[in-house]
Amino acid sequence: MLYFSEIVGKKVYTEDNIYVGYLEDMIFLVAENPIVTKIVIKNQAKEKLIISTDYLQKINKIIRIEKNFLGTNLEENELYLVKNLLDKQIIDLKGNKVVRVNDVAMQDKEKLSIAGVDVGILGIFRRLRIGADNFFKIASFFNIKLASQFLSWADIQPLELIRGNVKLRKKEEKLEKIRPEDLADYLEKTNVINARKFLKILDTEKAAEVIGNLNINFQTALFKHFQIEKAAKLVSFLDPDEATDVLLTLSKKKRDEVMEKLSPQVKNKIIHLLELSNEPIGSLLTTEYLTVGPEDTVRHIVEKIKTGTKDFSSLYNIYAVNKEKQLIGVVSLHEVMKEDLDMPLYKFMTQSLIVIHLTTPVEIAMKKFLKYHLSSLPVINQEKRLEGVVNFDDITNYVLDRIK
Repeated sequence: MLYFSEIVGKKVYTEDNIYVGYLEDMIFLVAENPIVTKIVIKNQAKEKLIISTDYLQKINKIIRIEKNFLGTNLEENELYLVKNLLDKQIIDLKGNKVVRVNDVAMQDKEKLSIAGVDVGILGIFRRLRIGADNFFKIASFFNIKLASQFLSWADIQPLELIRGNVKLRKKEEKLEKIRPEDLADYLEKTNVINARKFLKILDTEKAAEVIGNLNINFQTALFKHFQIEKAAKLVSFLDPDEATDVLLTLSKKKRDEVMEKLSPQVKNKIIHLLELSNEPIGSLLTTEYLTVGPEDTVRHIVEKIKTGTKDFSSLYNIYAVNKEKQLIGVVSLHEVMKEDLDMPLYKFMTQSLIVIHLTTPVEIAMKKFLKYHLSSLPVINQEKRLEGVVNFDDITNYVLDRIK
């Protein structure tokens, strides 16, 4: 077994002993048997050379390639080992959990291929170039139990499918055991393109469960890319209130087209909730909210609270907005007070936001408050800019007045 940490950074020479550079990365074909197809070398001019492993002669203390090597490029279904796999989150299909890749194991038989990954502490030790003799000394000192945590390629599912139309063997049976909310949490850390690729691996019902646990911004982005038939099928598996909230963010034309594809039973439930959206959430909005930049420190935020919220009746959360004034994060007052004064907000703010829109029915907004145990909900427009905030106290009073 050959580990990537043992060869990365090694010098690369031609067969006639001419120095080329050092090994920086490897490229592999994403398939049932992931073959290492290319190596990435950084030369003395700090330029990257991509060379096919067809030119590779041996990997040992040094790496040797044929003298008449030619450069090449990344192709479809190929990924970088460092950029796309090492230190990335993967799904351990055997243990039904999400883990981090600390090292990559390869086998050099007929062709160099990826055998699996190391997700344990030994992988970290190898990366830190800690010798085998020191493994157990350090582990003993910190009372760490050393055990092999090797996962074969057949037992993992990479979450970062960055490039090309990557096709992996479907593993729906094993993925069924992983909680939808856990999958949703990790999909929100990637982008919409990767999320769509990943959701294709799941059956429709499981995909709908995962989508139901994504925040509304992510849900909206996904549904805008779905074909009408696909969107309707997924809506059928969502809770009616979640489905309604998603549909309200689509254009009226697309919303009507999706509704036409729904069964009468699902359609009637959603029509009822859509009618509730005529009661605007806007009447419950407050403009008593505080926004800061993600780079602002706790010191700056505390000062802004003192000077900018004197007339506020209440303040539950502080919202982070980018230069385009788009909402990108939230943090509670308690979380702010726990951090050091020089800590920037982006390092501890929550980025997976629960939001509503002006078209969100009061009933659905109330369900979100109860489901996520929130004290306030930001209201955003289609450009993801804050329109205002709805506080739990205000919506509770509104609902109580209606049922008296």
